[in-house]
Amino acid sequence: MNEQTTTHHQFQPLSETGERGVFISFEGIEGCGKSTQSDWLSRFLTEHRIPTIRTKEPGATAIGAEIRKILLHADHVGMSPICEALLYLADRAQHHDEVIQPALSTGTWVVCDRYHDSTLAYQGAARKVSSQDLNRLFELATGALQPDLTLLLDLDVQTGLSRAQQRNREHQSQVTEGRFEAEAEPFHQAVRQAFLGMAAEQPHRFVVVDAARPVDEIAADIRGIVTHRFANFF
Repeated sequence: MNEQTTTHHQFQPLSETGERGVFISFEGIEGCGKSTQSDWLSRFLTEHRIPTIRTKEPGATAIGAEIRKILLHADHVGMSPICEALLYLADRAQHHDEVIQPALSTGTWVVCDRYHDSTLAYQGAARKVSSQDLNRLFELATGALQPDLTLLLDLDVQTGLSRAQQRNREHQSQVTEGRFEAEAEPFHQAVRQAFLGMAAEQPHRFVVVDAARPVDEIAADIRGIVTHRFANFF
């Protein structure tokens, strides 16, 4: 077991009564298309009359939005890895209590753009913060709540960074949300390899999706994965 593995990370199946909502997360490097695909999946589920919320990390709550400004602003280059990790876990604690857990408890599906796997990849593998420490904080923040399914959109780093930087230019957010895109390529390679390593270690939860293809083809694959995994809902 390497440092990216944790005994807290256990698959949490649906209750036999079906009362608990389904928790699906999207993960991947910058520019892999998580936001687009999480939006499309949410609309697909809604069309099938499945109560669904689409959310994201960081920044899905009012408090989280303020944390997001600190985390992603390109001017904050002096942030320590521990400070960065603590801010992400603070956002996750608020997100869990205010959004994720209340939705799941009422049978609503949650589709989340990034979750704790991103912390293990970015702050753990790339920033070298202890994954054991990160997981202890994760347990404190959320009770170690894990997604029922994690869709890893895998893409080569150069393509992903090019897409992300173009997106930031188009939305004039190069400064306000460009801190991670400004990291050197080895940082993002470490993130990608960490994601792939977690997916290999936890095949019961992760499905790796080739994100280099057209977006509609990716979306069709994701719909197929979800409807197969949770066939009793369709």
